[in-house]
Amino acid sequence: MPPTKVFWVFDVLSPFSYLAFKQLTRLPEGVEVVYVPVLFAGLLKHYGQLGPAEMLSKRRFTYRFVVWRARKLGVPMKFPPTHPFNPLMALRLIVATGSTREAVERVFDAVFLQGLDVSSPEVIADLASRLGIADPQAALSATAVKEQLRRNTDWAIEQGVFGVPTIVVGKETFWGHDAFEMALDYLADPAAFDTEAMRRVDTLPVGVVRNREREGSVR
Repeated sequence: MPPTKVFWVFDVLSPFSYLAFKQLTRLPEGVEVVYVPVLFAGLLKHYGQLGPAEMLSKRRFTYRFVVWRARKLGVPMKFPPTHPFNPLMALRLIVATGSTREAVERVFDAVFLQGLDVSSPEVIADLASRLGIADPQAALSATAVKEQLRRNTDWAIEQGVFGVPTIVVGKETFWGHDAFEMALDYLADPAAFDTEAMRRVDTLPVGVVRNREREGSVR
């Protein structure tokens, strides 16, 4: 029997999270999805990483790949006016609704289907109205909402999540929209992931460690 609950960790900033969201309907019947909005920037800060858009050549490839991948998957997609953007208000809006599937879908579609700027208070106000939140300014500034988003991000880090989207099933994590098939296989047969080959790579020794301080001094 597959686990009855999976945690889907995401940030609305991520176009890959949008693509992955559109695949979640393929999860086995009876599996409950818990939507966990996090601040991707918080993950990057914790691990000391750059975001994909912070490297020029990677930024260009990533955006082109996303457009190509959406076309291959048959998922309609339109980028917002700027990217990256500040996703904080949109994430808090989702949290304020109780992180419902409807809220997640409406916000993702606003960003990557309609190509709207969800860092705009006007866009957020319209989304909030559609989601039944009469006073978005009060809802998004509520201490409980802010703290929940922080807790979500801290929880994700505790699970070993380092990027979005990530599916968390028990102690296993499946990162990226392209790991969805792997997650499906795990849900169907967890024992298939407890093999000698899998156990070996879990404990594979590190052969060399990059010396960042030394590299930074090389000219």
